[in-house]
Amino acid sequence: MGYVSAVPHPRNEAEAPESSAGRRSVAVALLLGALGATVVLLASGRVWARGSAAVGGGLLPLSADGRAVTGLPAALAIVGLAALVAVFAVRGRSRLLVSGLLALSGLGAALSALAAADDRRTLDDRAATATADTAARVAEVTHTAWPYITAGGAVLILLAGLLALRFGRSWPAMGGRYERDGSPRTRKPAVVDPDRPEDLWKALDRGEDPTR
Repeated sequence: MGYVSAVPHPRNEAEAPESSAGRRSVAVALLLGALGATVVLLASGRVWARGSAAVGGGLLPLSADGRAVTGLPAALAIVGLAALVAVFAVRGRSRLLVSGLLALSGLGAALSALAAADDRRTLDDRAATATADTAARVAEVTHTAWPYITAGGAVLILLAGLLALRFGRSWPAMGGRYERDGSPRTRKPAVVDPDRPEDLWKALDRGEDPTR
């Protein structure tokens, strides 16, 4: 009697690497998103610009942190964190939309940080307040690298969003009540021993018919 060897389906072989890449991408996206949001939130709280204002014949040192210059990167980082969590709470087209929001929040945070990297209006406003002169301007302005570090963290959020857009369909979702097709899982009834009264009572409590 001859033996028939099973031939693997070509489609399964093609899908296996993609499924494996999808599982690896979950951890990478979580790491990038969480790390990027942390960097943005921390770096946006650092000093972005320094200067001085002339007061009474002397110079008053002034500084402005990132959130005083622009609160957009920090706000978008929080949106990105929420979207990163929401990716695992939704399915189908909703997951695609949330993944897009994750990517856009990273892109927006990066662009807003770069746009404000050489901002001096915040220091001018503080100079006007300190000198009680609306025409006062800050002098000797210097900028730090923190805006660019903020933008770098935002790029990590963007990469997490791109991974979600590419591999998000194969990622797991929160909760285990439903299968992949969205249908409820059928619970197998517990075995009831008719000779054990406690089993009969437990079956009745579960809403099952112990006589079936």
